[in-house]
Amino acid sequence: MEEKWMVAAKRADFNGLGKKLGIDPVIVRLIRNRDVFSEEDAGIPSGGRTLAEEKIEKYIRGSLKDLYDPHLMKDMDKGCRVILAAIRDGQKIRIIGDYDIDGIMSSYILLTGFKEIGADVDVRIPERIRDGYGLNENLVREAAEDGVDLIVTCDNGIAAASQIALANSLGMRAVVTDHHAVPFSDHEEGEPGTEEMEKTEDGKRREYLLPPAEAVINPHRADDDYPFDGLCGAGVAFKLVSALFDEALPDAKDAEKKKEDYLQFVAIATIGDVMELVDENRILVREGMKRLHRTENPGLLALIQQNGIEREAVDVYHIGFVIGPCLNASGRLDTATRALEMLLAKTAEEAAPLAGDLVNLNASRKEMTIQGAAKAIDMVENSEMRDDRVLVVYLPDCHESLAGIIAGRLKEHYNRPSFVFTDADAEDESGRRVVKGSGRSIEAYSMYEELCKCRELMTKFGGHPMAAGVSLPKENLDQLRRELNANCTLTEEQMIPKVTIDVPMPVSYIREDLIRQLDVLKPFGNGNPKPLFAQSKMMVRYPKVFGKNRNVCKMKLVAEDGCSMDAVMFGNGDEFVDYVQSHRQISVIYYPGIDTWQGRNSLQVTITSYR
Repeated sequence: MEEKWMVAAKRADFNGLGKKLGIDPVIVRLIRNRDVFSEEDAGIPSGGRTLAEEKIEKYIRGSLKDLYDPHLMKDMDKGCRVILAAIRDGQKIRIIGDYDIDGIMSSYILLTGFKEIGADVDVRIPERIRDGYGLNENLVREAAEDGVDLIVTCDNGIAAASQIALANSLGMRAVVTDHHAVPFSDHEEGEPGTEEMEKTEDGKRREYLLPPAEAVINPHRADDDYPFDGLCGAGVAFKLVSALFDEALPDAKDAEKKKEDYLQFVAIATIGDVMELVDENRILVREGMKRLHRTENPGLLALIQQNGIEREAVDVYHIGFVIGPCLNASGRLDTATRALEMLLAKTAEEAAPLAGDLVNLNASRKEMTIQGAAKAIDMVENSEMRDDRVLVVYLPDCHESLAGIIAGRLKEHYNRPSFVFTDADAEDESGRRVVKGSGRSIEAYSMYEELCKCRELMTKFGGHPMAAGVSLPKENLDQLRRELNANCTLTEEQMIPKVTIDVPMPVSYIREDLIRQLDVLKPFGNGNPKPLFAQSKMMVRYPKVFGKNRNVCKMKLVAEDGCSMDAVMFGNGDEFVDYVQSHRQISVIYYPGIDTWQGRNSLQVTITSYR
């Protein structure tokens, strides 16, 4: 696929800052490209140094002491009072979680944290197909029948106003912990509302609609002054448990140790929920991964081992593409309660079969995804959809939980906004058959805004610029496709994927100490991508293709100045060889590393793009 290469052009005194901080100017430039500091920060004094230096230091060396005080979060103290009073009074508490990796980890943190301070507590995780997302009326009524006094949500609840009102009417109270956007309604000037409404740029007044809970703990609240709103659900749950431990555990050192034990679960959720690895998340993930490398949780150990990974070698990649999908597979194809049971297992013997189930479920999920994605691409290639700028594909036999993943594969293949719909066992109020779908978008296309223009065709929809979920009568599906494409203003250029190069850097500059310094940028992920370098006019020598699928190519790269470097490329090896045989020189985007084959260290670059 054609790509548009761009070089990051953010400025700062890289040499001066590098000298002051004792790091290579290239490292400073990479940090600047990630918007950790601004050019102006270098001129703002802060505690005997500049604000730029302070921000770089925190980015590089931020530790647990740099985490924000959980008591700063709105309603945190109120929520603690409600929960601690319920525990003192011997009341029954029920946690309502979610079926994805963030919801599973949030549920684990709250359940075990509450038990640590003596709570009578249990947990319910909704089933994706039967219950749908979050707190619903059936779960509320079930809680009332079970004698629950207090419901505590995690990774959901901010949009459950009617469900929590029902809980109140049935004699229960609720505490909400969530990280999703707060629902709102816009009012025209002159319409009645509250004095605290926020005024928007277009002159309307925006009223944020909080559920009627005893406490609503969510850093996205408009009236919350917590310094960072990018936490995942497990991050918010961790903050609540931390605040509770401050109040309920008499030994401060013991409380701190118990808090730190939860960091590995927060890290897994933060990576798995694709949160931005910036600010506080960066510290939570870095510190959490340290603890994961020496984890004693039998469930995590079993899952790591059954995926053939060494505990000490687990990194962000493994969480995102191996361990995380296993945890998510339970909620997609079965029930996420299985994953929670694995985390709660007390022994290796108890954990092993549960971990095995998740690995097998994920293998089934992968095979179903491959088949579904291949079928979706074939449908696009062999129909008039090939010319659509917004892809709307109907796969009636696709498992409902896989529609979003397959939509993501379509989006990656074509770099176009993509929806995948499948049959649902449901009807609308008029008795019409309903299909459900998920969408994944590209940066230039706000999926939620575009769906709003077609709202009359749908029975239900929601989402944000990059993803959405939709339900609509099957008979409206073709019309939705037509309207989305008729309204689409994407240009050809906007549909070309963009690759941002951090530094155009000759391979002759690569040194082992520079590669070691790159480690200070970790963890890499959303919001903190792995750095990319580039060099043009490179000659390829001795290319050799390896792998069962011929998807690895090793070679020697030679620059015009004669400097050479070992290189590897993952992808279609034969296609790459054909390309370089017909081009005397190529340009490459790469990142450097150290090859440790047979115990010997040698410099090597990994090619990510070429032309």
